[in-house]
Amino acid sequence: MDKSEYSPLFETKKGRGRLLYRLFATSIFVAICFIWLYRFNHIITQEEDGRKWVWLGLLASELWFGFYWILTQALRWNTVFRQPFKDRLSQRYEHMLPAVDIFVCTANPEIEPPIMVINTVLSVMAYDYPTEKLSVYLSDDGGSEITFYALLEASEFAKHWVPFCKKFKVEPRSPAAYFNTIIDSSSHFQSDTDFDNELVAIKKLYTEMESRIENATKLKRVSKEVRLKHRGFSQWDSYSSRRDHDTILQILLHKKDPNNSKDVDGFILPTLVYLAREKRPQYHHNFKAGAMNSLLRVSSIISNGKVILNVDCDMYSNNSESIRDALCFFMDEAKGHEIAFVQSPQNFENVTKNDLYGSALLVISELEFHGADGFGGPLYVGTGCFHKRESLCEMKFNDDYRHNWKSEDDLFKEANLQEIEEKSKGLASCSYEENTQWGKEMGLKYGCPVEDVITGLSIQSKGWKSVYYNPPRKAFLGVASTSLLEVLIQHKRWSEGDFQILFSKYSPAWYAFGKISFGLQMGYCSYCLWPANCLPILYYSIFPSLYLLKGIPLFPKVSSPWFIPFAYVIIGETICSLLEFLFCGGTFKGWWNNLRIWLYKRTTSYLYAFSDTILKLFGFSNSVFIITSKVSEEEVSKRHEKEIMEFGTSSPMFTILATLALLNLWCFLNVLKDVILRGGGFGAYEKMGLQVILCGFLVLINVPLYQGLFLRKDSGKLPNSLAMKSTILALGLVLSFSYV
Repeated sequence: MDKSEYSPLFETKKGRGRLLYRLFATSIFVAICFIWLYRFNHIITQEEDGRKWVWLGLLASELWFGFYWILTQALRWNTVFRQPFKDRLSQRYEHMLPAVDIFVCTANPEIEPPIMVINTVLSVMAYDYPTEKLSVYLSDDGGSEITFYALLEASEFAKHWVPFCKKFKVEPRSPAAYFNTIIDSSSHFQSDTDFDNELVAIKKLYTEMESRIENATKLKRVSKEVRLKHRGFSQWDSYSSRRDHDTILQILLHKKDPNNSKDVDGFILPTLVYLAREKRPQYHHNFKAGAMNSLLRVSSIISNGKVILNVDCDMYSNNSESIRDALCFFMDEAKGHEIAFVQSPQNFENVTKNDLYGSALLVISELEFHGADGFGGPLYVGTGCFHKRESLCEMKFNDDYRHNWKSEDDLFKEANLQEIEEKSKGLASCSYEENTQWGKEMGLKYGCPVEDVITGLSIQSKGWKSVYYNPPRKAFLGVASTSLLEVLIQHKRWSEGDFQILFSKYSPAWYAFGKISFGLQMGYCSYCLWPANCLPILYYSIFPSLYLLKGIPLFPKVSSPWFIPFAYVIIGETICSLLEFLFCGGTFKGWWNNLRIWLYKRTTSYLYAFSDTILKLFGFSNSVFIITSKVSEEEVSKRHEKEIMEFGTSSPMFTILATLALLNLWCFLNVLKDVILRGGGFGAYEKMGLQVILCGFLVLINVPLYQGLFLRKDSGKLPNSLAMKSTILALGLVLSFSYV
């Protein structure tokens, strides 16, 4: 193409207000330096009244807060926003669009219901893309014949669903989500009689399929009649358990079997494959990373798509043009050759208006990842990500590299489906990876609960770049947790995995040094150091309140010039945080909820992640991979919709939260008591204004917790035994400190 006529397939725009933000951030940094200076200058004077050690603790905490704040600025300093041009892509490359392999991963049919899994599968089968170039693989690490049966049903339903979606251009293309949209919408093709008739028919087919799958799920077995109808079920004859079975692989739809693989309009459907890789007790299966690597090898035999999309089983496609969006980045003539993967944000359909549990991760998805993109690319988060196959398979980037997008002929023209299946099974065996580079230099990396992050870092360290694309219509929608404990456990797993990266050979502090930009290195470190925030946050949550009881100030007086930097940082960062949240599409109440979860994560999830990682480093603990349940009870869902916080059970995490909340409540009430009883007492607390504000904030933000402890009567409240235990612990701490 003549360079003078070149028009890019995507454009990159710099974030607005960057200069203003940089000036503000610089002023905050100056104020932080003054806070450090205040602590250093006043250490010696604290020896007289026994404050020296708590003063040193505050100094250490504030040094950490300042250091960590500097790290997070890398994710705000250079934000960029991408815009693909799909019309240009179609004009130039419609005739040579590459084959795309889509990997859907599931692991447990009990907490990841098969009906949810196949809705995700059907949504990606119905992409606005040539169906003969699409291949969908379901990796079932649960090895469940129920999941296989559900996929078998989906393969038949797809013959009606895929043409229906393309004929009427429906969105989203998950049947369950779409039918819910139709119910909620007051106007949608209402004047189109053809549409109305076909909608009734397709919905009837879906309801019947859903009923059959849910009946089998409840019974936990497939009927003998169904088993006899399809040869695929015979592969379970030697099945012992989820952790002990042969490779189970079945190609359900493929162009080599045109009689079975055409839709009702006579067009070829996407290839559809079920895989449960071999499992043996004596072999470590490496969780999702192992499943993905098996899919990489198996797909190379069956379809060998040049682009790979991987999604979790609960993240259905919400935008039928997502593949074309990604290809605009990959196939751009000027910059596409250097892009290894295109990451979409994780979004959730069941997040409440005010995001009760901070599940939307608004600031991360709407701001911070755009900042990472400005320094060379976002992290790979394990779902909703498009990869070039070769970048996942060890290839290093060089400036002379140019991708050949022309499709190759079938690798096994003469082979039939059964021969391809048998050849592919060996690639998913337990022993295949022995003495190979899989999990080390090839495929997803092993040895860490967040294998996706270290894999993305490794790819970027080989010279590749990544792109973050956050379209107006979200590319994928998932299911967020609907109870506080599930949220805290999930963040414990994420943060523990990130913290482990810091001590591994893939640590961004040294592994990526000089290989990626310093700004991106800082961004990675800010996520890896999540758990380390637990110590200073706990310190700030306890000691200023306890010293308030004794009337001992730990911060400068309101009338002191040293008060100014503290006030500036608190007010400036609070306003900035609120404006960021509102800019990202949140609400004021959502921001307040997000602050609460920010505190809860740092005092529980991060504390457990920190301690477990340290114990593991010394050989006292092993990480356990935890899958978050996607099943929610009806009462829990109703409370979630009403934005009532769900506790409902006893947990050590809740004991910590309740004890801290009650400790701060007791300290704050004592302050109010002294003010009321002594009269005119506000003047006496002028020297402890910041401690009163901090303690009052901690009390105010914990109101839902106090309600769960003492006021609520529903099943979602905190158990009475936990309320009693935390009350005794809080009073014990307060009384012990008072008499020391």
